[in-house]
Amino acid sequence: MAHGRAGEGGAEVKAAAVPLGPRSLSSLALVGAVGVIAFGWPFLAPPDSSLNAHAQDAPWLFAGLLVLLVAVVAATLSESGLGAKAVAMLGVLAATGAALRPIGAGTAGIEPMFFLMVLSGRVLGAGFGFVLGSVTMFASALLTGGVGPWLPFQMLAMGWFTMGAGLLPGRAGLRGRTELALLSLYGFLAAFAYGTAMNLAGWPFMGTLASGIAFDPDAAVPANLARFVAYCVATSLGWDLGRAVVTVVLTLTVGPAVLRALRRATRRAAFETAVTFQDR
Repeated sequence: MAHGRAGEGGAEVKAAAVPLGPRSLSSLALVGAVGVIAFGWPFLAPPDSSLNAHAQDAPWLFAGLLVLLVAVVAATLSESGLGAKAVAMLGVLAATGAALRPIGAGTAGIEPMFFLMVLSGRVLGAGFGFVLGSVTMFASALLTGGVGPWLPFQMLAMGWFTMGAGLLPGRAGLRGRTELALLSLYGFLAAFAYGTAMNLAGWPFMGTLASGIAFDPDAAVPANLARFVAYCVATSLGWDLGRAVVTVVLTLTVGPAVLRALRRATRRAAFETAVTFQDR
């Protein structure tokens, strides 16, 4: 017999705010595959390819493609169960994240929106997390005037970042210090992963601005890889480290209160219904 609350000896099952059905999973897999190509094409295309011949144009082409793909995924997820309550929650969290992002503008690594994305993805699931990360980055770009060819890459990277938190193990039962440690570790590593992905998106634009670390369409993969590592160290290592540390500190300090608030809100909105089965 099914009950609304966990009972003694019962197994608790929770549903995400946006369930991932076959269509949603297929769309996410498609945008993920194209996203990997869009971010990593400097290492995937051979030196004599026509793509390398248009190195300065390729990011624009991929940006336009990513816009369409992110829109397709968002539409597919909405058809999978993004109801009125989930849309309202999405709007509140996206607006909060967008408002938090300008706080650290111009200050290395002070980006409090990342910890909110981690906790929101953890509570509301992978599907909701992808939509939330993408929408939040789009809204924050409108607030800060950061609209450009890099925006679709930011939307996709943040969607991955937030979705990954929803895929962490123990979402239904893991709580307390162990959960905070898991989220802190994920936030720390994902903050560097996000920075590295965005470096890949911007690196081909450099051209001859920094010849020693810029992408060279005629160079072999090992040479370009060495250039890219040098580019990351020279331009973003300090920022990424600051973002990672701020994410960990906020997760450990205010994370418990935010997690409780998010879980309380999802229960009241009936996003998550605990189901137990007992033998009679």
